[in-house]
Amino acid sequence: MSTRHPDSELMDLLDRLAARDDAALKSLYERTASPLLGLALRIVRSRDAAEDVLQEAFLTIWRSAGSYRASLSPPMAWMGLIVRSRALDALRKRSSDRADRMNELDDEMAQTLEGDSPNPMDAADASEQAFALHHCLGKLESRQREVVSLAYLRDQSHGELAEQLRLPLGTVKTWIRRGLEQLRACMARYA
Repeated sequence: MSTRHPDSELMDLLDRLAARDDAALKSLYERTASPLLGLALRIVRSRDAAEDVLQEAFLTIWRSAGSYRASLSPPMAWMGLIVRSRALDALRKRSSDRADRMNELDDEMAQTLEGDSPNPMDAADASEQAFALHHCLGKLESRQREVVSLAYLRDQSHGELAEQLRLPLGTVKTWIRRGLEQLRACMARYA
């Protein structure tokens, strides 16, 4: 058992990493993975995503070990910043993916609601209904709008939505029920 300060052990491991010592990476991982995973989990709130973040962070640590300067920060603080940065990147990507999905749903909804009937009155009615529905959907909170749209445009079950969005089943059911109530009330104003 070593009596050296833990920071000096971690600094030595980072120096060995800079020299591309594979054994040092394993030792560093064993000593620091648990608290760093905890940090990632607090940010991304998903075990799978946190593990992905940790893996990416250790790749960055491996590549950047030569740039670590003990005079600027303790090793755990430096590695924690890397984990935090990767976790925030993951959140931004997840948010961007959701925005892309919502744009796809908006396009699909517009195509679904476009009137292809030769009757001009039917086309006008369909266009008004599409406008009203689009307007009313826009009034829903974004997460609720996403769940309602996925449920009806992609014909997904509550369970499938809960799994896909990593939300509790009860939350999905509540959001759909409340969203539909709000849509009915809003659409009634256009009837």
